[in-house]
Amino acid sequence: MNTRRALAFIFCTVALDVLALGVMIPVLPTIVLGFMDGDTAGAAEMFGVFATVWALMQFLCSPLLGALSDRYGRRPVILISCLGLGLDYIFMALAPSLLLLLVGRVVSGITSATIGTSFAYIADVTKPQERARAFGLVGMAFGLGFVVGPAIGGLLGSVDPRLPFWVSAAACLANAAFGWFVLPESLPPEKRMAFSWRRANPIGSLKLLASHRQLLGLAAVDFLGNFAHQVLPAVFVLYAGHRYGWGKATVGLTLAFVGVCTAVVQGLMIGPIVSRLGARRAVVAGLLAGAAGMSIYGLASTGPWFWAGVPVMAFWGIAGPALQEMMTRRVSGSEQGQLQGATSASRSIAGLIAPGLFAVLFAWTIDSVPGAAFLLAGGLLAAAAVVTWLVTARTRPAAPAP
Repeated sequence: MNTRRALAFIFCTVALDVLALGVMIPVLPTIVLGFMDGDTAGAAEMFGVFATVWALMQFLCSPLLGALSDRYGRRPVILISCLGLGLDYIFMALAPSLLLLLVGRVVSGITSATIGTSFAYIADVTKPQERARAFGLVGMAFGLGFVVGPAIGGLLGSVDPRLPFWVSAAACLANAAFGWFVLPESLPPEKRMAFSWRRANPIGSLKLLASHRQLLGLAAVDFLGNFAHQVLPAVFVLYAGHRYGWGKATVGLTLAFVGVCTAVVQGLMIGPIVSRLGARRAVVAGLLAGAAGMSIYGLASTGPWFWAGVPVMAFWGIAGPALQEMMTRRVSGSEQGQLQGATSASRSIAGLIAPGLFAVLFAWTIDSVPGAAFLLAGGLLAAAAVVTWLVTARTRPAAPAP
């Protein structure tokens, strides 16, 4: 197998999936508003329904796709998902009603759940000691997609609100065609596991995380980290406007700065840092950097002080790939898809709960401690660092490497 070429495709798949999602951010609310006859309040409520439904589909379908990839291989699941996502964007581009647009969003949530399978593919084709760097590269693709996507969506949407859907469809379909020719199967038949609905549902898949103490503890760390991350999409724009008086341009430039710093850390620094510190210390260091960054965000009285926290926060990006490496070492090769499905389901739970919590906290403390939501997120990351150190204090033999 040409591992480098296969990893390049996985990088493109994740980048395009996230880019396509990011392209929707500036235009989807406008399209929903158009169907609501200019009722802004009603459109805001409906857009919340769209976001919740998408997260719910991720929760339900990530374990299913992971289990299917453990049974039939990663290649067909990834390629069919890429194809389905491209066709779904065409459906949404043509949707003549709000109901059909919502149906398209449901399908989008299902087909986008393939990111977990992509991570399982990486676990299949890399050596355990090389996984943190590979996961970091994919994390860089994820971050760049969310930074570049909204910018492209805004430009295309100014021409026609439906144009971003067509561009996203073309990108996904081109990626599916590319993968048909270059993506080999990563999971040999002898390592595959029989399909079971007991493992393929969200609750059943989560049982894998409880298979031993360390894996459960690391899964809790992953949940806390993703829970804390939700503070950024939940309150950042409102917080920046209220506290610093930032407009759309400044917010966009700040997000671009975040994306560049994150890309540098995840693309260039994770491999050397994990090699030097080891995965355990790298996770703890990354989480503590995230806690420090969140604290700076929450305490910063001026915009420049907030910007000073961005490079600090970027080093949080070390924690995720190193944590993924540690978790993949603790399951067998035939369970990598189930593991990624279970962690995706866990992250979806965080995505369903955390935004509302942070938004309410921001609203309640806006006149007293406006950065309280960020301070809470920083506390969660500090707690996750402590949990990491405690649950990995006594190393337990890992499962055989795939």
